[in-house]
Amino acid sequence: MIKIEELVHAYIHTHCDFEKELVLTNYFQADWEADILIIDAEGISHEIEIKLSKSDFKNDFKKSYLNKDTGEKFLKHDKISCGDYVCNTFSFLLPMGMVDPNTIPEHCGIIEFYHNVDTWETEFYFIRSPKKLHEDSYWKLNDKDLFIRKMALNLLQRKMEIKGKHEELIFRNPFDIKNKK
Repeated sequence: MIKIEELVHAYIHTHCDFEKELVLTNYFQADWEADILIIDAEGISHEIEIKLSKSDFKNDFKKSYLNKDTGEKFLKHDKISCGDYVCNTFSFLLPMGMVDPNTIPEHCGIIEFYHNVDTWETEFYFIRSPKKLHEDSYWKLNDKDLFIRKMALNLLQRKMEIKGKHEELIFRNPFDIKNKK
């Protein structure tokens, strides 16, 4: 079975234009996480959620979030379908034939993949294009400067994490979050 990291690598290197698009993987924003987030030059954003099992897919529709300001609880896909979502479009990336496309809400795009374990090639099939949820640019809904600073911090954290795994660091890692009492 293909690992999720290998699937992400195969997808972004065959379907993303790194000269024209900002491509992030496992991107966290508040209580929301995107497996793949693509933002084009105009700020139009596309979230791709990867599901490798039927149970994981079904659980995505049970995810709920709490509005910090109002205390209101809402389901993820209710928020997406009504256009009250940060991304302009949303798609599922699924193993070929895992889910009947007719059971997937109309607002969701569907991308299926087939991974050949003998040749290690992965093919992607665009079953349904996602519906545009709203017209707002990602940058209208998010502070671009803060976004860039968070990306730079994340890159530095990952560099230090990798460096720490390969050699002994002689300073305390300031990115380790510990409860101070």
